[in-house]
Amino acid sequence: MTAPAAKKRSPSVALAVVSAMVAAVAIGCGTSYYEIPIETPIQPKMDVSPFQRVLVAGFVAGGTEDVDANQETVRLLRSQLRTKSQLKVIDADLLPLMDVAHDAPAATPPAEDHASSGSNGSTPRVIPGVALPTQIKEEKDLEPYERLFANTAYWKRIGEEFQNPLIVTGTVLFSPHSRSGYVQRDQEVYDSFGRRRVMPVRTYQERKGFILRPKFVFIDGRTGATLYSESYREEILYNAQQNTPALSSYFELMDRLVPNFLSALSSQKIKGTRVLLK
Repeated sequence: MTAPAAKKRSPSVALAVVSAMVAAVAIGCGTSYYEIPIETPIQPKMDVSPFQRVLVAGFVAGGTEDVDANQETVRLLRSQLRTKSQLKVIDADLLPLMDVAHDAPAATPPAEDHASSGSNGSTPRVIPGVALPTQIKEEKDLEPYERLFANTAYWKRIGEEFQNPLIVTGTVLFSPHSRSGYVQRDQEVYDSFGRRRVMPVRTYQERKGFILRPKFVFIDGRTGATLYSESYREEILYNAQQNTPALSSYFELMDRLVPNFLSALSSQKIKGTRVLLK
């Protein structure tokens, strides 16, 4: 009687076993490790090769009155683009986008949408065919202004005025936020022998901070058409007794978002390390 044939191990399984044995021997022999820096390139989300110039035109902004989110966002993005983009940044006055949205005939919504109203008690400014809140406190207050970015005739005219650049615009909502609940934190404790231990402790806290919700819209200045858009949301919370200026919180949140913004325009590199055996 013929004995059953032995099962063959796949090359990948055999390689994994050998690698594990080598690693175990290396650890047992006290092999040391060392780290080497690596950089991983990330391709841009859009092709900006047809453009030599970029215009950060301005934003429809709202939220807290402690920070001019429109002006601060334009100033920050222009500064970042000057140092981290090959496009020439155009220095120009901010466009009065809220006035443009109110007055532009192209922004007129369908008749059934004319009865929209502002939130948080904000009073809509009604122009024939248009109802837009004059005070922007929440995300839904920004929704009627989305029509502005589809006004290709307006953006094409702006493009012609500034020699057909890539136009950066959008919306920014920077608003206060609070939250209450249980949070976990580490607490140091010492036993009777003086030995230190770290114990997780759950405590009830009231925290306050800010939420930043920008939407970046990239428009082709040659045609007025939208090329790409992307929305983000970041929040930061502090102890209720901590008094942090709103502007400091704004910059802290924008620091998290700037790499994502730049990755839409140019290739970026993520830096890291890799551990190797000596």
